[in-house]
Formats: sequence, structure tokens, C-alpha cells
Amino acid sequence: GHIVRNWKVRWFVLLQDKLLYYKIEGGKKEPSPKGRILLDGCTITCPCLEYENRPLLIKLKTKTNTDYFLECCSREERDSWALDITGAIHAGHPVQVQELHRMKNSFRLLDNISLHDIVERMYDSSTGIKLTRNLDQGNRYKETFTGSALVDWLISNGFAVSRFEAVTLASMLMDENFIRPVGVRSTEATRSSDPSEKFLDDSTALYMFAENGKKNTGSKEEVQFNISELSGTIVKQGFLVKQGHKRKNWKVRRFVLRADPAFLHYYDPTKEENKPVGGFSLRGCLVSALEDNGVPAGVKGNVQGNLFKIITKNDIHYYIQASSKAERVQWIEAIKPLT
Repeated sequence: GHIVRNWKVRWFVLLQDKLLYYKIEGGKKEPSPKGRILLDGCTITCPCLEYENRPLLIKLKTKTNTDYFLECCSREERDSWALDITGAIHAGHPVQVQELHRMKNSFRLLDNISLHDIVERMYDSSTGIKLTRNLDQGNRYKETFTGSALVDWLISNGFAVSRFEAVTLASMLMDENFIRPVGVRSTEATRSSDPSEKFLDDSTALYMFAENGKKNTGSKEEVQFNISELSGTIVKQGFLVKQGHKRKNWKVRRFVLRADPAFLHYYDPTKEENKPVGGFSLRGCLVSALEDNGVPAGVKGNVQGNLFKIITKNDIHYYIQASSKAERVQWIEAIKPLT
């Protein structure tokens, strides 16, 4: 509504140059339209992500700068209406209408597309993808997004034209370990033999950034790892001492460096189960040795030198201590080519 910003069911009829909407009484539409939206000079936004809790919106802005927000019942219906309305807006330009249908039914990713740039935009606090808590099979996952939400976001931000194109792009993000599936629905899809079905355009399929691998189950949190990130070739492994993120204490950990995909995981040697207690993707990381004279900024406690630091692309700092300068050099030289 324009005066009272509430949402009401209306019956819409699309004509060649206008969109009429009718009130519904007793399950039937009234004979005269309640209002109309003139399509000449209109601009359309679909998907429209201005309302976080309403993912099925189309936004129309008339040439007099009046905004209309229309909510559909499904993504399929929303996209169908958006295509037909766009066709009506450009009805006087048949070449543009043909181009719209060609783009909808074809596949062409943007030239020189950068997955790193897409992920950076996804992380943006104001315009990035919205992270929420989601429930799956009794487990509560925090900082996740649904497959269909990512598809909408990619289209809305101009990285893809069609949903098929956006699914392909999202699959590339998953293959390159920028995002990963969590929960039963999306994880099972990765086992599909059809590459186009590994990423799901689905509101029940959950995904998260590869480095946000924490699952909240009640009051206890444990790190969850995707099978794919643990399937890489082991390049190097050994015991190192790592500074904790919260208590800033130092603990011995068994580190395992993997390639294809490039990840560094660490394990608690006091536990019998062969399961990482932490890890992160090495793509976009910086690794460097720290000087042994004095205690570097960010390092707490009594350290004996031979330190090196890894900074992830999300600016998380890991401080690690080797047993000798030679071992430190070996680890740095093994990590650098994988960043």
C-alpha cells in the first residue's frame, strides 16, 4: 500500500501498456480495477532484495518515480511475471523483447568474471548476501544462506542474467571452495553425477562461506567440515604450536596442509578421533615469518621465536610457532604456492 504500508492480496491483469490490479471480495475480483500502473517509462527490478524477509518481490518504478512492490507466491511465478512485464515495457521495441527471451534461454557468463570480486561483494555488510540462522534436521546452523537466496542475489547484483546462469556461477563458487554446503539437502546434492545439480536453487538447501564452518547445536558449538575440503592431496603435515583466538594461549596441534583444494587444517593430538578442530581455505591468504627479536604485535604469552603468521582473505590472523627456523621456512615455502 502507498499510504498504509501494509500488504494486501490483489488480482493483477497485464495489458500491453499497463498493469491493472483489482480487489478480491468473497474469492472473486471486483468488476472495476482498484488501480493501475502505467508501464511506459517504467523500470523493473527482479529479484528485488530491499525487504529481507520478502524474497519474492518485483519492484516497479514509474517514470514519475512512484515505487510499487509486488510480492509473488513462488520464484517461478515471480520470474515469469517479471519477464512478461519487461516484455510489455519494451513492447514498442521488438528487438529488445527478442533479446530478453534469448538471454533467458541461453547461457553466457560475464567476460573476465572474478570469483574473488563476487565473494568480496557477498561479504559486504550492507549490500552483501544476508546471513541467517537456519534449522536442518534438528541442527541450528548460524551464518548460512539458502541456495535460492544466493541465486537471487547474483541476479540482482548483475553477475548473472538467468537462474540457470546463476546456479552455474554458484556451482563455480562451491567448486573453488568459496562457499560450501551444510545440512542434508545441499550436502547430498554434491554427490550428484550431474554437475548442474550440485548446487541447488532451493529455499531448503543451506550454504555458508567456506571459512564460517561452525554449527550451533544447543549451547555447544563444533566445527563442521565438508568432505571435499578434506579430500585434497596432503602436501605436508607435522606438529606446530598455535595461539588460540579467544584465550590467546598456545597449544600443540598437528597441522595438515592439503592441495586441490588448498586448505590448512589442525588437529588436537590428545584426541583419538581423526577430526580437525579447525581449518581454513588458503586462497587469498598471506603468509610471512615474524622477527624473533621481541614479541610481535598480536602475540601473547611466553614464546620462543620461530613464529610465522597467516592472514586469511577475511583478515583473520593465525600465529604459529615452529620448532626451528628451518622448519618455519619449510612450512612457509609449502604454503605460499597454495595461496
